[in-house]
Amino acid sequence: MQKWFETSLGQYLLEEEQSYFDQAVINIFGYNALQIGFPQLNFLCANRIPYQFRLGISPGASFYALPDFLPIESGSMDLVLLPHILEFNSNPHQILREVHRVLMPEGHVLISGFNPFSLWGVTRYWKTVRNEFPWYGQFIALPRLKDWLKLLDFEIVGGRLGCYAPPFSKEKWIKRFHFMEAAGDRWWPISGGVYFLHAVKQIHGMRIIKPCWENKLSTKRKIVPATQKFKNTVK
Repeated sequence: MQKWFETSLGQYLLEEEQSYFDQAVINIFGYNALQIGFPQLNFLCANRIPYQFRLGISPGASFYALPDFLPIESGSMDLVLLPHILEFNSNPHQILREVHRVLMPEGHVLISGFNPFSLWGVTRYWKTVRNEFPWYGQFIALPRLKDWLKLLDFEIVGGRLGCYAPPFSKEKWIKRFHFMEAAGDRWWPISGGVYFLHAVKQIHGMRIIKPCWENKLSTKRKIVPATQKFKNTVK
């Protein structure tokens, strides 16, 4: 995995992801931020939250743990990043449930994933690269991921797609097809190799409406005809 990120294609992906995460997290505030997966990469560097942690099982992690069962207090995180962790785990639903648990109400989650309906998604069916990173991952379709988030009461507030150029292994071909980045957003926006989602945790509560008995009684006491008072005094 680390070797792949050092290739030309891996650097191309990292530049796209770092650009998105820098723009998305810069105005998110709070006390605690967590990045799950790829701890050797710091996607929280543009954020100003004072306490930042990177969770994983490889060097660079703040603490070692699996994303399925987070050793973190419920409702304690303001921001959680999931860079490509869902498609390389056997139980992505459990990871999302854990993220929902540790996030505080109105907490933010940012997700990046490989789009199966793209040139990147087609590449994983080639026999020569089928067992290599990242092509062996279980790519999750964007509509399906949105449905999972809605079931957990997340509200999707932003996102986009990127990496429209074909996943060439050589740098010169990646640069030659770089024009597809601008053209992709305009002409085929759903075919980007990578998608990004920004969602906010929503908590639906209820408001108990109590009858205002005291106000009703006080208004009834005040409504006394002045003429009746005058007649009683005359008698």
